[in-house]
Amino acid sequence: MELLDGKVAIITGSGRGIGAETAKLFATHGARLIISDRDEEPARETAEVIRGHGGEAEVFTGDVTDRAFPSALVARAVDTYGGLDILVNGAGYTWDGMMHTMADQQWEAIIEVHLNAPFRMLRAAATVMRERAKEEKAQSGTATVRKVINISSNAALYGNIGQSNYGAAKAGLIGLTRSVAREWGYFNICVNAVAFGWMETRLTADITKGEKITVDGTEIPLGIPQDGLEMRKKQIALGRPGTPEEAAGPILFLASPLSNYVTGHVLVVTGGR
Repeated sequence: MELLDGKVAIITGSGRGIGAETAKLFATHGARLIISDRDEEPARETAEVIRGHGGEAEVFTGDVTDRAFPSALVARAVDTYGGLDILVNGAGYTWDGMMHTMADQQWEAIIEVHLNAPFRMLRAAATVMRERAKEEKAQSGTATVRKVINISSNAALYGNIGQSNYGAAKAGLIGLTRSVAREWGYFNICVNAVAFGWMETRLTADITKGEKITVDGTEIPLGIPQDGLEMRKKQIALGRPGTPEEAAGPILFLASPLSNYVTGHVLVVTGGR
């Protein structure tokens, strides 16, 4: 069964990790993808894998925090496939530090990528998703079901030491999700969030391995200290972190017809925290 047959989906941050695995899974279920990432090489690799298995994928690279980017990304989906059915706001990174020593730049950068950018993506998507739904309701009395999935975190629900910026942004994203779900329910657009726990991505890899990204001229190390991770595993009911492939499944559920009566919901995926 192809749960997303013919649907057009944008997934931000889909060059690597959870975003890439979600794009691949969507493609196996018949979706036509816009692969969006700030880095061109991984985005193209994801698209090539999808095309190699007979799927449809186009690449559109850029920074989601660029204020012109969301509208351009949505326009690419419309130009390429004629519309937009599913939006997954997944792009982001972490820049950890204790709150009392956190600089304004560190706080603002994480709020920008994890809260402001999804807001702008939703606003840009409204020009297609909401307006198409209005036309459909005027013509037939009902609108096609469309989906938005915002990627949040258990840091929003429980907090994490060293992640006051990230936790605040992801909590704000939950509030945004629930508010937009109420605004867009009339148009048959379901807006939900997934709050992930510890998933195996480059954001949870060994910080001493030296992978970095550059944001506004500042190099930011990716990963977390590995001390105490065995103890943290024992706090998870399933005894281990999740994989990107396991993360993609819940996102597919919220994007598919299986969740057509689910909106304003936060699906907690932590392996039993």
